[in-house]
Amino acid sequence: MTLLFDDPFGRAVYDFHFNSINQPIIVHSDDFEDDTIDTEYLFRNYKKMPALEKKAMSLCKGTVLDVGACAGVHSVYLQEKGFEVTALETSALCCEVLKDRNIENVIQQDIFKFNDQKFDTILLLMNGTGIAGTLAGLDVLLHHLKSLLNPEGQILIDSSDLIYLFEQEDGSALIDISADKYYGELMFQTEYKNWTSQPFPWLYVDQNNLENSIEKNQLKLNKVFRGEHFDYLAQITY
Repeated sequence: MTLLFDDPFGRAVYDFHFNSINQPIIVHSDDFEDDTIDTEYLFRNYKKMPALEKKAMSLCKGTVLDVGACAGVHSVYLQEKGFEVTALETSALCCEVLKDRNIENVIQQDIFKFNDQKFDTILLLMNGTGIAGTLAGLDVLLHHLKSLLNPEGQILIDSSDLIYLFEQEDGSALIDISADKYYGELMFQTEYKNWTSQPFPWLYVDQNNLENSIEKNQLKLNKVFRGEHFDYLAQITY
């Protein structure tokens, strides 16, 4: 029997770190076939980071807020480099792992409810726009992140344009314009062992829609770094 458990990710991270259990996390979506995430990958070192993550690491400055820190891949690296890092994570189990990995500042809280500090760099990686859930939610997310920035601060956030999923043989894209939602708004469930999460929305956003949201919030898209397959890292400033 599969049990509902709100934190399959946290349980997998906890099991790997404290019990050396490396069992994959299964990702379910109505839009795709099931996918798997190797839990060990959530503990990767700098050498195993994708190029865009390495670029984000090189762009960090000052005090850093790592949003959705998970097992601490980026927090651990940055703290070792001498940065003052705050790891923000909703999962209590992930927070236990972060503390055991000696991250000095660990806060268990939802980013939308966090407003106690300001930072020079706010980091949202591994499709950081996903937290927004929807295009409308992206406006809300950026508005809130702006309130957490110090003067001269920056937001480093990555995403992917899923337009490639709709490409035809001639290179054009066939999208149902009558659909009631944006093609990058997806619903997922995660599963680990016999625990399955509640469904949750996750946003992949193309660069044009990201730029629109940035402009609405009177922010500036400073630079975009492109990956190998429709993925990109955006550096956003005042």
